Order: sequence, then structure tokens, then C-alpha cells
Amino acid sequence: MIIYNVTINIDDSVHNHWLEWMKTEHIPQVLGTGKFEKATFSQVLVEEEMGGQTYSVQYFSYSREALDAYYREDAERLRSEGLKKFADKMLAFRTELQIVDEYKVKFK
Repeated sequence: MIIYNVTINIDDSVHNHWLEWMKTEHIPQVLGTGKFEKATFSQVLVEEEMGGQTYSVQYFSYSREALDAYYREDAERLRSEGLKKFADKMLAFRTELQIVDEYKVKFK
């Protein structure tokens, strides 16, 4: 499984509108492509020098092939929607993560 991570800094002037759009439109649209099994949406708790609020969305792809298909078939269209709405009020960068191992605490 590959995690497609998108980290976004959003200007305070559009924060509430952007947050609602992410929750009700954008994340459901990305999941609606059928290339991801789930997503987590987190607020980054470090204060940025540039101001604004920072968030991370982690989309858990079914496979490398599914993520590559997302890039080919959906990414440009879905990214452009955010740029049209929030243009210079948003800064995003993307990374891919590969899960190496998972650990859980066992209680006795």
C-alpha cells in the first residue's frame, strides 16, 4: 500500500470555506475515483512562520498501479478545482509514503 500525502497551508482569510470544501467535496471526490481505500485528514499542530493553518490528507491507495492511474486519470482535474477556488491562498506539496511495518501496543 502506498500513501499519497498532501500537505496544505491555507490562508486564514479562506480557512473556514476551504475546510468545508475539503470535507464535503474534495476528499469525497478523490475517494470517489475508486483508487483509494480510505483517507485521513489531520491538522498540523506546528505554527508556520508564513501564517495560516496547515493540514495533511493521507490517501491510502490500493496499489502502486491504482495511484499511477489516479495521476493519469484524475489528479490534474481535481487539483485544478482547488486552484480555481483558492488560487494564491493555498500552498500544497505532495509526497508518497510506503508503509514498512506497523506496531500496536498490546495491553495485558
